[in-house]
Amino acid sequence: MTSTPSVRQQLQPAFQWLLNILQDETTLYVIKRVLQAVLTLFLASALSFFIIQLAPGNYLDTLRQNPQISQETLQDLEQRFGLDKPAIQQYFQWLGQIITRGDFGISFAYQRPVSSILAERIPATLLLSLSSFFITWAIAIPLGIMAAIQQNQWSDRLLRTLSYIGQGFPTLITGLLLLFFAQFTSPLFPVGGMTSIDHADLSWLGRILDLVWHLILPTIALSVAGFAGLQRITRGELLDVLRQDYIQTARAKGLPEGRVIYVHALRNAVNPLITLLGFEFSSLLSGAFITETFFNWPGLGRLTLDAVRSQDLYLVMASLMMAAVMLIIGNLLADLALKFVDPRIQLSAMK
Repeated sequence: MTSTPSVRQQLQPAFQWLLNILQDETTLYVIKRVLQAVLTLFLASALSFFIIQLAPGNYLDTLRQNPQISQETLQDLEQRFGLDKPAIQQYFQWLGQIITRGDFGISFAYQRPVSSILAERIPATLLLSLSSFFITWAIAIPLGIMAAIQQNQWSDRLLRTLSYIGQGFPTLITGLLLLFFAQFTSPLFPVGGMTSIDHADLSWLGRILDLVWHLILPTIALSVAGFAGLQRITRGELLDVLRQDYIQTARAKGLPEGRVIYVHALRNAVNPLITLLGFEFSSLLSGAFITETFFNWPGLGRLTLDAVRSQDLYLVMASLMMAAVMLIIGNLLADLALKFVDPRIQLSAMK
């Protein structure tokens, strides 16, 4: 007669699997980074909150200039928003409602939950940032490789000149030049909003093309400086690897040049690019302030800038915390990607 396994015996494989997971280097590293992130976010939020409070006045100062708003209404708003309390009490009350309810507060200017306002603006900024991200990397990486392969040839000199010019034009200048270009070529390119007036009346394909049409100039403005820097980094890193002894040995063995470059050299030159990719990810939702302002793009950049001007405290704080979270996630993803690409890297040795 066979005996029925005990509960302990049945759970033994699950406990062993869990123990193996917890002993894994990657899992331990992720847990460590998450715990560090909690402390980092707490310190960053506290510092940001009190720096914002150092600015003279608050959101209600603008309303006080309106004679149609009574003193009783101002006092009611002050109590409702908690502006009548000390800064440290405001901060811990705001932090407590985030932890307990996931509530980032009410926007002073919009009289709506901050989370719902951000949710409306995130898709527009994400669309613009992702389009710039993919175009920048899809063009800069191949051109950087070509410049390294054809070092000191006319094509390399031309690409280096373009990269120097691109880095000399920050987003501010590039946006202004593109606005002038749009004015001279009007109505070839739109410069306001992300859709046309008749967008809702178009077919699904027409709506997509209309959106892409509005994306062209903002994407170029956001991509120029990033393209120039990334192309130079790719060229420099690949040139450093191509000078290594093992590359010369691979060529001496008669390996095809394409295999030497794209398998042996590029694989070792990609590590700094992966680190840069993590920083690029962190700026997806916060790197388009100037571009969105110039081209009237309804994204987070313009929203945050307006919130800072009007001292909309909780909206500014939520935007800053979202940028901090994206930076932490981007750095973590970059470290994990480095480990995946190069197994020789020890996560435990990373700081």
